[in-house]
Amino acid sequence: MIRVLLADDQPLIRSGFRALLEAEEDIEVVAEAANGIETLALVRQWLPDIALVDVQMPGMDGIEVTGRIAADPALAGVHVVILTNYGRDEYVFTALRAGAAGFLVKDIEPEDFLHSVRVAARGDALLAPSITRRLIDRYVTEPPRQDAEATLTWLTNREREAVVLVAKGLSNDEIAARMAISPVTAKTHVNRAMTKLHARDRAQLVIIAYETGLVTPRTA
Repeated sequence: MIRVLLADDQPLIRSGFRALLEAEEDIEVVAEAANGIETLALVRQWLPDIALVDVQMPGMDGIEVTGRIAADPALAGVHVVILTNYGRDEYVFTALRAGAAGFLVKDIEPEDFLHSVRVAARGDALLAPSITRRLIDRYVTEPPRQDAEATLTWLTNREREAVVLVAKGLSNDEIAARMAISPVTAKTHVNRAMTKLHARDRAQLVIIAYETGLVTPRTA
């Protein structure tokens, strides 16, 4: 059962998402929050698998909530998905840097919304390649971090290759096909890279790949 927390200051938005989610046999809405402070308290209380968090809320915005969840080892199993009104929301990349697993536009089709919740629950990033490129093109303009090479030294060549493919939006099965290895081995490479780079999830791998220059907008 996928346990979901809904956080949005608009009751109509929350009720609409709740209706969709509770119609599914494998999803349960465990709590609702109307502001950031309440969201953080309820996440700590319920430890949901997924926290659907509006990017703009009173008290504490979704980015700060995301950062606090990501920084708390006790909440390592909580995947934050940012809810936004606009696909080009300027806060999206900041939220990903803070630790969000991805983002969803509120006018998403119901079937896509449900699929995305399940994807996030598996620990996969909600970042299509086209969205990744757009965000990187727009927000990552600075040169690679000065510690980039030292950071990447921890990775084997195969792990580097897997991170590059994650950054291009490929799933584990697609990575396996591209690298001519089994899906289990592909998942192992990705998980080891996440551990070595201290990445919370695949979305964080995407951020690290671009910040270190392992992948650039021109090669994505």
